[in-house]
Amino acid sequence: MSVSASALARSTALVLCLFCFATTGCHTAAKKRMQASPVLLYKEAHRELLAYNYKGAIKLYEALTARFPFTDEARQARIDLIYAYYRDNETDSATDAADEFIRENPTHPRVDYAWYVKGLVNFQTQANAIERLFRADLTKRPPNNELKSFDAFKTVVEQFPKSAYASDAHQRMIYLRDRLANYDVHVADYYMRRRAYVGAVRRANECIEQFDGAPAVQQALQIMIAGYDKLGLKERAAETREVYQLNFPNSREKYTEQTHHWWKLW
Repeated sequence: MSVSASALARSTALVLCLFCFATTGCHTAAKKRMQASPVLLYKEAHRELLAYNYKGAIKLYEALTARFPFTDEARQARIDLIYAYYRDNETDSATDAADEFIRENPTHPRVDYAWYVKGLVNFQTQANAIERLFRADLTKRPPNNELKSFDAFKTVVEQFPKSAYASDAHQRMIYLRDRLANYDVHVADYYMRRRAYVGAVRRANECIEQFDGAPAVQQALQIMIAGYDKLGLKERAAETREVYQLNFPNSREKYTEQTHHWWKLW
């Protein structure tokens, strides 16, 4: 049974009308939502944030801060935006938003939260896929982001000790301290293997001064002793041995080079 040309035309026209109605309706709804009051716009954005629709939340928060920049809702939106950017993996935007909020609102009751999320942005505990494939040791990677994260958490702990985020920030600082100290020891060990003893001693000493309490401090002291011995600085070596014995009385002070195989990329 064939369908007439006129019937087919009527069906096509009906489908097009329904499509236009639907798209127009969606566009109108989105337009109305963007033109809502700051209170309603913030509620809508916050609803999207709680629903894990970070891109949708970001769009609404950005519209709110642009259209109503001096409202209480806009100030709260700027805080929420930091978190939304962070969860949407927009690290640069999250950092910029945090820096801007801290700069413009240094006495705001929630400025500690901006510092905390800024620390989270650069905080990494796991290797990426390629690093896992080659079993990379993250402590041997230049810790640029880790330093930024450590400084942000340090600000929370020192400037806002009663903050709800201070305890967690402190725990993350301990993890980062150990990781940063391990990196310094890797560098000092590299200098030792290259017979650059002055550089080895200097880097080991920096590790001890900056990251006191980290497990890597023990090896840093061992490197300093070995480096001073190689340089013929017997008095410095003896002083460092005394410090080592006071802190690690039951451990050998002998320095052992870290194993480095040619087939490892790191």
